[in-house]
Amino acid sequence: MLYNAYEMQRSMLAGASAMANFGAGMLQNPTNPWSYFSGGPVLGSALEVFAHAAAPRGKPEFGLDTTVIDGKTFPVQEEIIVRKPFGQLKRFARDGVVGGPKLLIVAPMSGHYATLLRGTVERMLPFADVYITDWRDAKLVPLSDGSFDLDDYIDYIIEFLEAIGANEGEGGTHMLAVCQPSVPCYAAACVMSADNHPCRPKTLTLMGGPIDTREAPTAVNTLATKRPHAWFEQNVIATVPMTYAGAGRTVYPGFLQLAGFMSMNLGSHMISHWEMFKHLVQGDDDSADATKDFYEEYRSVCDMTSEFYLQTIEVVFQKHAIANGTYTHRGRPVDPAAITDIALLAIEGERDDISGLGQTKAALSLANQLKPSMKKYMMAEGAGHYGIFNGSKWRTKIAPVVEAWISAHA
Repeated sequence: MLYNAYEMQRSMLAGASAMANFGAGMLQNPTNPWSYFSGGPVLGSALEVFAHAAAPRGKPEFGLDTTVIDGKTFPVQEEIIVRKPFGQLKRFARDGVVGGPKLLIVAPMSGHYATLLRGTVERMLPFADVYITDWRDAKLVPLSDGSFDLDDYIDYIIEFLEAIGANEGEGGTHMLAVCQPSVPCYAAACVMSADNHPCRPKTLTLMGGPIDTREAPTAVNTLATKRPHAWFEQNVIATVPMTYAGAGRTVYPGFLQLAGFMSMNLGSHMISHWEMFKHLVQGDDDSADATKDFYEEYRSVCDMTSEFYLQTIEVVFQKHAIANGTYTHRGRPVDPAAITDIALLAIEGERDDISGLGQTKAALSLANQLKPSMKKYMMAEGAGHYGIFNGSKWRTKIAPVVEAWISAHA
C-alpha cells in the first residue's frame, strides 16, 4: 500500500509540475507584458520553484564528455566493462591518454545513483584511469535475477577488481569508497588479503564511512540502534508495484531515504528553495541554476533490495560486526589483521552529520598488522558529509591528498 500510495501522489504531482512549468513559462516570457509588471515575476518564479520541486526524476547522466590534462582537452567515453543484474562496472576512458593509476570509485548504494559522485569522478579524471560502480535501481531488477545482500555487494567488488586487473607493478588498482561502501570495501580488502588475491587493491581510501558507528554516533546511527530489527522490516520495507520490471520484489524505497535525509536538515532545504526563489525574482539565473542542479541530483533516488538494507542495519549499525570482530562473509571471518600491504587512507569531515568523527578512522586501528607508514588519516576542516567528496573543499583540499597517497603507493 505504501508504494502504491506514493506512485499515485507522484503521478498527481507530475501533472501539477507540468502545469506550473507551463504557467511559469508564460509569466516569464519577454513578449508578455505581465512579465515586467505587478506580481507577474513573483508568481512566475514561485511556479518555477514548485515545478522543479514536484517534477518526477529518473536516473541522471554523468555528462562527463571531456577532461583537461596539462591544459589540453581530451574526449571521455563511457564504457561498460562488466554488466551484472544489480550493477555494472563503468569506465571513463580518456581518448589519447596513456598510463595513469587505475582507480575504482565505489559509489554508495544508499538511495542515490552513482551520478551523485559526478564531481568526484570529474576531479579525478585528469589524474587517473577512473572506473565506478554504477548500481541499478532495485525496482527495475526482475525477481528472476535473484536477491542482493551485503555478501553479494562484496562479491561484486571483488569481481570488479578482477576485471580491472592484477596488482602488479604500475598496473595495480586503487580503490576509493565513499560513505556506505566503506564497510563492504574494507571487508573485501580483508578477504582478498587473507587469500593473497593478485587483484587486491594497492590502496584503499575510505571517506566518511561507518566502520565503527559507536564512535560519535549521529542521528542516523541513533535511529538504527533504538529500533529493533523487526521494526525496520515492518515499517520501511515495501513491495514494488506491478508497473515496474521488479514487481513483487521487497525493497527499501528511495523516496523514504530521501524523506529521511530531507527531514534531517529541513530548515536548510527550505532556506535553499527560498534563496532560489529570490534569485529567480531578481533575474540571477546562474545562482538559481546552481541550486536546481544540486536538487536535480539530490532528488533522483532509487530503491535498495530489502535484504541488503536490513543486513546493513543489523551488521553495521546494530551489531558493529566489523569493529568487534564478529563479521563474516560467506561464513568466513572478516579479519582486518589480514591487511598487510594495502595502504589505507581514512578521510572524515569535521561537520559530518551522517558518519561521525572517528567512525572511519577506526579502520586504521583495526588493521593492526599494517605498518604505520601504510596508514594515513585526514580530518577535512569545515567539511560536511557531502563536502568530503564534492564541492570546493573536495577539489582543492581533499583530492590532492588522495592523489598524493595513491602516487606514493603506486
